[in-house]
Amino acid sequence: MDKAPKARRYYSDAFGAYARLWYHGGAYEVSQGKTDTYSVEGDNAELRHYLARLARRSRCFSRCPEALKAALKLFMYCFNRRQSHKQRFPNYQAHVFHFD
Repeated sequence: MDKAPKARRYYSDAFGAYARLWYHGGAYEVSQGKTDTYSVEGDNAELRHYLARLARRSRCFSRCPEALKAALKLFMYCFNRRQSHKQRFPNYQAHVFHFD
């Protein structure tokens, strides 16, 4: 993730702590609506849906950062394979657990 290209703009909902963060040379702006944040929130919802350790108000959490990293890598691998499959075969159902 550290090697990924940095964003030019970062948007948030004006929570006070966000103004004190460092944004890797990008500009921080408060979003006027959901248009700047809805796709990120959708991705976060997918992660919480499929990975119990990231679910809110849960006792399922990773004590080991390496275990969390491994779970995220496995999820992203399966999720990306599913997305490719859905693009090639849009009329067929595709669940994440079919692509491990």
